[in-house]
Amino acid sequence: MPGITLCAILRVPPAGVASFQAYEDAVLPLIGRHGGRLERRLRSADGGAEIHVLWFPSTAHLDAYRADPVRAAQAGLFTASGATAELLVVSDVPP
Repeated sequence: MPGITLCAILRVPPAGVASFQAYEDAVLPLIGRHGGRLERRLRSADGGAEIHVLWFPSTAHLDAYRADPVRAAQAGLFTASGATAELLVVSDVPP
């Protein structure tokens, strides 16, 4: 399927888990507004790490999601959580 697939690797210190989860609750629903999909969301047992597999129809759609003013308004929650994020553009590997 054309488009852009991303893997987000998010690490959250124990004291920041509640703020991080509040941030995610606010921003993940915005993905669909920009044509994207959260294809998979995985969380470690202790809540200290999450991995998201995301898909957007194009880089322009991803950029629009990242620039969404509702998302920007929640940035303080992400900062307060102390989380770090690594975003990788990925593709399927044939068997």
